[in-house]
Amino acid sequence: MTNIESNKAIINRSDFEIFNFLSDFTHFSNLMPEQITNWQATTDTCSFTIQAMASISMKIDERIPYSEIRIKSDTSSPIEFTMHCLLKKISDNATQVNINFIADLPPMIKMMATKPLKNFVDLLVVRLKEFAENGGF
Repeated sequence: MTNIESNKAIINRSDFEIFNFLSDFTHFSNLMPEQITNWQATTDTCSFTIQAMASISMKIDERIPYSEIRIKSDTSSPIEFTMHCLLKKISDNATQVNINFIADLPPMIKMMATKPLKNFVDLLVVRLKEFAENGGF
């Protein structure tokens, strides 16, 4: 099993605000890197294409109020994975956020995908912090 953990970030927003933002995939378009195309989302599902790579579909599997959002791959994704968006309340207006990506990757895929996946989850956290602290929600 491959577990890729993003860097942790303290975001100057409440756990309530961040949880509500991350609980709706339609908000994720604000966080996606330029390499993502064909973005489509509903509250509970999303799909997109990573340029020159693969099409990915995900769905929100579970929402644990103000602490965790569990996302899993949909049947049309080339690999099975889960992502856990973890929130830890620091104060009324500060929340620690990190994202864990968990997948059972074949050794060859693991070698090629680990660094891009780490960059991806780190970028999601960085963009979430920038978006939240610059009045995005």
